[in-house]
Amino acid sequence: MIKVAFYLLGKKGYGCLARFLEEYGSGAVSFVVSARDRGVKNDYYDELASLCRQHSLNIYDRSEPVYESFDISFAIGWRWIIPDSAKLIVFHDSLLPKYRGFSPLVNMLIKGEEEIGVTALFASQYYDAGDIIDQQSIRITYPLKISEAIDRVSELYEIVLLRLVSRIVSGVALKGVRQENAVATFSLWRDESDYEIDWSVCSGEIKRFVDAVGFPYSGAKTKLQGEWVRVLDVELVKDVEVESRKAHVGKVIFMDNGYPTVVCGKGLVKLLLVIDERGTSLIGKIPFRTRLGV
Repeated sequence: MIKVAFYLLGKKGYGCLARFLEEYGSGAVSFVVSARDRGVKNDYYDELASLCRQHSLNIYDRSEPVYESFDISFAIGWRWIIPDSAKLIVFHDSLLPKYRGFSPLVNMLIKGEEEIGVTALFASQYYDAGDIIDQQSIRITYPLKISEAIDRVSELYEIVLLRLVSRIVSGVALKGVRQENAVATFSLWRDESDYEIDWSVCSGEIKRFVDAVGFPYSGAKTKLQGEWVRVLDVELVKDVEVESRKAHVGKVIFMDNGYPTVVCGKGLVKLLLVIDERGTSLIGKIPFRTRLGV
């Protein structure tokens, strides 16, 4: 029986381990490495640790040295360097060579890509540049919130993982295809400043942005009367002709039972859920004469 090592993070990592255990049992797992992820509201660390305890698996924090042997290792949802990469297969949240790097799924949703997926590749010296072993994709339509996109991609992760393990168990050598570097694009990491809404862009992009950085992430933010608030849900509203629009971007133009409609660079959005730093809803409390973002 092969021995598999896992470097796992988040819902995708948890789901893959659960499916692997269903198919191959705990005897095929050498060890699991995981970590806390402070960037999301539910990092699935506790669920993953509980799953490992249920199956008597050794689970290590990423800061701990691991000396156990294994035949192949998988990095799923992982975002740190793994020194021992000789037998490592990395799973990435995009159809490489597009969106190499960080937060690819979030950035794909913001841009409005019509297809999302996962790539399994051999680890390499440069991030996400190794030979591609397998890919799986699905087409999507908008609006689409990041939590639903994660669910859909997680299913693809499980499909690809079991497909690769099946080949390995059957003695089929995994072969990779070199990436076409000339068409590669790069997706950069996001920090707290990247959650701010740019009201000067079109309403469709703002809607996709709000949906893409919502739960399990912190949520889009903007200034309201000088204080940061989170905008967690919006809907598109039919545009009207706004005189000197550029000068009025971010202003409330209509108020519908406490739900403000805001002028964007192009189009309008209605704010459906806005909360303050304590998590209290501000719907019904936002004055009509309000400019967001300042």
